[in-house]
Amino acid sequence: MYVHMQTAETLNPDQISQFLKLGDSIEFAGQSRAERYAFAQQLLVAQEYARQGKKQRGAIRAYLSKMTGLSLPQTARLIQMYIETGTVELRGYRRHEFVSKYTDGDVRLLAAVDRAHERLSGPATCCILRREYERFGKAEYARLAQISVSHLYNLRNGPLYRKQAGVYQPTRPTAVSIGERRKPDPQGQPGFLRIDTVHQGDWDGNKGVYHINAVDTVTQWQVVGCASQISEAFLLPVLEAILHQFPFVILGLHADNGSEYINYAVAKLLEKMLAEFTKSRANRSQDNALVEGKNGAVIRKLIGYGYIGGEHAERLQKFYTAQLNPYLNFHRPCGFATVSLDARGKRKREYKAEDYRTPYEKLKAMPEAAKYLKQNISLTDLEQRAMQMSDTECARKMTTAKAKLLRDCKAESPVPPRFP
Repeated sequence: MYVHMQTAETLNPDQISQFLKLGDSIEFAGQSRAERYAFAQQLLVAQEYARQGKKQRGAIRAYLSKMTGLSLPQTARLIQMYIETGTVELRGYRRHEFVSKYTDGDVRLLAAVDRAHERLSGPATCCILRREYERFGKAEYARLAQISVSHLYNLRNGPLYRKQAGVYQPTRPTAVSIGERRKPDPQGQPGFLRIDTVHQGDWDGNKGVYHINAVDTVTQWQVVGCASQISEAFLLPVLEAILHQFPFVILGLHADNGSEYINYAVAKLLEKMLAEFTKSRANRSQDNALVEGKNGAVIRKLIGYGYIGGEHAERLQKFYTAQLNPYLNFHRPCGFATVSLDARGKRKREYKAEDYRTPYEKLKAMPEAAKYLKQNISLTDLEQRAMQMSDTECARKMTTAKAKLLRDCKAESPVPPRFP
């Protein structure tokens, strides 16, 4: 027996019962969802489904299921739709979408912040976004100030954000018996510095500049300098300028075993300052790990690995003093670990969101911070410097100056430089 969909809805109750008894020998011509829904509409209207009794409704439901090939639950949903709305019609699929909290403008603002700060870690960037809104009163950061670290990375992975957004000379060991071979113990006091040298490579027999990187152990206050050579005549003036830029009294200097620091001239300078002089121990790679980490996270990230000739050292020194060092200490958050002991007594370091702050904020938060400062410096002076501009404004100013500096170095270099 063959039943066409255009006449099947007009069967009377007896014919429907007879149809259901015939079972699988009945064939339905309609195949698409639209045809099935149209047939269901026609059948339910022709049979006056809403006025039928329970038994007849069950027969109509079974008949509709067999004719359309839909399961009984699917058929029941179509009937329910008919009862509620009077029609059976296709509804377009709508995927559930969560409400978007962050706008395209927020994503562009995040990309601009990352460009200015050269894409810091997630926790450090979240700290900057909070400071821009809470400390510097920038209303456009209101939503981003509340963003979590995990969702910040989600925004960074989005398409809109993505659209926006040598030969090296190793440290020379020396056997001179200068400095005490031990790890410094600051006991929570600022003024104990870790220092290291980063060489910008050689090119065709020409020496590149040497970056001098000094970091305070407790506050992570960082001062970077630059010398054309690392002999005493060139290094000592830069070292004195670096030590002068720290706002607190220098109590100690820790270096690895490079001869640029382990020499009598540096020892005499520290002796004059009444500061202790220590050097790294053999097979203890963590002794100078703090400054070595800053070498990569700051100097290599900002300046790159390409050759820069020694004749540009003075220009780099001025850039570090005027632009980079204020940015690092007043506007670039650092992670300060919370150290605890696990069940086995092993030290565990954890970087919580509230542990991120700038070196200046870390210094200011210390008990009796004023007593560590040099005589001609006060916390009020430092606060005024910190509030002269926002974090991102300072970052943009610094990166603009850096770009111009590198362009000038490239244009005036006597040999082909290799900038990243």
